[in-house]
Amino acid sequence: MAGKMVGNLAGRLALVTGAGGGIGRTICQRFAREGASVIAADIDGPNALETAKTLTDLGGGDARHSHYELDVTSSDHVEQLMADIKKDYATHPCISVNGHGITRDDFLIKMSEESFNQVINVNLKGTFLMIQAAAKGMIESKVENGSIVSIGSISGKVGNLGQANYVASKAAIDAMSRTCAKELALYGIRCNVILPGFIQTPMLNTIPSKLIKKFTSAIPLRRLGSSEDVAKAAYFLASTESSYITGASIEVTGGIFM
Repeated sequence: MAGKMVGNLAGRLALVTGAGGGIGRTICQRFAREGASVIAADIDGPNALETAKTLTDLGGGDARHSHYELDVTSSDHVEQLMADIKKDYATHPCISVNGHGITRDDFLIKMSEESFNQVINVNLKGTFLMIQAAAKGMIESKVENGSIVSIGSISGKVGNLGQANYVASKAAIDAMSRTCAKELALYGIRCNVILPGFIQTPMLNTIPSKLIKKFTSAIPLRRLGSSEDVAKAAYFLASTESSYITGASIEVTGGIFM
């Protein structure tokens, strides 16, 4: 009888932030199905635990999944996470996905300084701290085909009403990742960004259904994206199938801004 198929990420250790739900949880599940050991990190510890529970038996083999509560805006928290991972797994992650993010929407002339700072702090500073820590760990552990993937947004490229803070943070993540790609290529570490469009996640629950229909009608593929659509792109960028791709931004938008 033939044995169970081994996934393309077997033997790899992946860290995913923002893993408590939505796109982050789906990425964790896709990685687990491909055989990776997955570390689900989120500021909401119980939700990170729920994600980890969904990974059991998805990929089989020797994969070992875990979860951590993490505040990506704190360098102390990030450094402690990496130390804990090294202690628990005897190595650092060779795949790191920055899936965390928040919104605090308002029109620019009404937006408070606090709302602007909160979004920049979580989305941009948090991604900087995670890329920096992941890269240091990959270099220390001499991982092969290290891959850092950040979840940006197509709005960071084209703008969006009421999201000056969010758009600024996502555009900056894209630019920062291109610089990281240049600096880290020497160590065999690739840095790429995924730019989702309108994806069916809890973030869309606050948008009136009439607006959702309007958005959908403007998408050439005539549907909202799914978190699985984004997870497929994350898997591609994490795997050896994209071993010659770095400093790239992959749009997962259904063609809305072609």
